[in-house]
Amino acid sequence: MTGAPGPRNALTDISGLLVGHHHVLDPDATRGSGAATGCTVVRAPGGAVAAVDVRGGGPGTRETDLLDPANTVRQAHAILLTGGSAYGLAAADGVMRWLEEHGEGIPMDPSDPGRVVPIVPGAVIFDLPVGDWYTRPTAEFGYHAAEAAGPDFLRGCVGAGVGAQAGALKGGIGSASIRLEDGAAAGVTVGALVVANPVGSVFDPRTGLPWGVGTDGPEFSGLRRAGEEQLAAANALPVKSTVLNTTIGVVATDAPLDPLGCRRLATTAHDGLARAVRPAHSPLDGDTFFALATGTATPTGLPALPAAFPGDLPLVDELCTAAAVCVERAVVDAILSAVSVAGIPAYRELFGG
Repeated sequence: MTGAPGPRNALTDISGLLVGHHHVLDPDATRGSGAATGCTVVRAPGGAVAAVDVRGGGPGTRETDLLDPANTVRQAHAILLTGGSAYGLAAADGVMRWLEEHGEGIPMDPSDPGRVVPIVPGAVIFDLPVGDWYTRPTAEFGYHAAEAAGPDFLRGCVGAGVGAQAGALKGGIGSASIRLEDGAAAGVTVGALVVANPVGSVFDPRTGLPWGVGTDGPEFSGLRRAGEEQLAAANALPVKSTVLNTTIGVVATDAPLDPLGCRRLATTAHDGLARAVRPAHSPLDGDTFFALATGTATPTGLPALPAAFPGDLPLVDELCTAAAVCVERAVVDAILSAVSVAGIPAYRELFGG
């Protein structure tokens, strides 16, 4: 796979996708007091082909059955990623309201363009112990996040990443993209957006380097091996003790994929997660990845295949490889972009870089 990051190195390098956050964060929030939660919305104006793959043992989701490739609806108009555990799914109501007000959704009445049904799948992380347990994303959060969506967005402790904790360290929002330069996917872009909140570790206790630099090497992220004092301090941090965690995210491409191709993209996104978090997909996580395909790019290098194979097989294969790398990089980006919240230490505070 040959390619370079897109101009933003973000999910929104996929033409047609927008990202918005809304959160509340008190500067003096602690574990149990103050506000520290939020949500993030990925909007796909006009709709995008969508799929999902749920791997963790404790997922909190909405509209995932609808995205089964065997079912009728083939598109989503937005994806909600939210804090607040199952309570946070209420934010999807606000996303739907914003979309309905702007005529986004499945048109249900040819005589009245205002009669639409927006499709808004969603997934949650468990962040209730960070800040006040009873402060959770509501429908208003989702509405404001949808309204704020644009091509440029912040990373780290914003949106759904405000209350995230990644193992012993502060988690958050991260993103990455790759524009492929050769092969069947030449000219196509793949991107990922991740909310890193796993129970598993995100760094190697022997070196202090994030597990997710394994494919690219630490130089790609401007990192180097930690000193002995830094390692001792990091390894002395208490293990994350909450019983529900979860890493959630979206992978996307501008290639024209059908729901089966999108499902394969969502599946291989978890490969990137498994490289960047140890362990991933535990019974204590609800790890979930959505996949979107906007179809705004036109691959031209597809070779002829035997009739027994799908015609886009070489394309899907290359996109899947890129999706796993983007997720790996996005987890690292989330960790490096995070700052301390509620006393949870951030990676850069411990290791610098």
